[in-house]
Amino acid sequence: MPTSQDMTTELDPGLLDALQHQVAVFARRAEQTRLGGTGQLRNSMDRAAYLLLNRLDQEGPMGVKALAAGMGIDSSTVTRQVAPLVDTGLVKRTSHPEDGRAVVLQLSPRGLARLEEVRSSRRQLMVEVTEGWTPDERDSFCTLLTRFNTALSARQSAHTGGPATESAAASAPVPAAPAGTASTTGAPAEGSSESAQTS
Repeated sequence: MPTSQDMTTELDPGLLDALQHQVAVFARRAEQTRLGGTGQLRNSMDRAAYLLLNRLDQEGPMGVKALAAGMGIDSSTVTRQVAPLVDTGLVKRTSHPEDGRAVVLQLSPRGLARLEEVRSSRRQLMVEVTEGWTPDERDSFCTLLTRFNTALSARQSAHTGGPATESAAASAPVPAAPAGTASTTGAPAEGSSESAQTS
């Protein structure tokens, strides 16, 4: 079975150098802009809050441990990141529907409205950044970026023995955007800016 070193030797070194350089540039640009949207909502929600709210919207109410496992971080980190979201009313703590003694985190109506505002702003940013792209080009880029994030997540999980990270957990297929619009790639993009910090 060929080793990673064998595969590196077989592939075009120049292409690999160009790829790793572009990933490094992307990571820096994504961190600088935080892919935070446009207008008044630009950079109005940090990455941790966005990913937490997005996860609760996609998966529904869940406990801290389940949320932490799905995002590939420890429970204490989730607890710390969720606290201000609860304080501001974006997330609420409720009793588990099947076990009244357990507490789950749930996106509040205010949190959902806030998340939709941020998503809309970030969609507009994607429209502006990919202006001139065809719908197929946007779809292909989203598919490949998702695949790249998933591979990074799997590699990290294999090396650390931990759960999959958010970039893989948020890698469910994204419906193709209508012509003239951009796909909603907020979650993957955020995850990739975190996972791809290669330089």
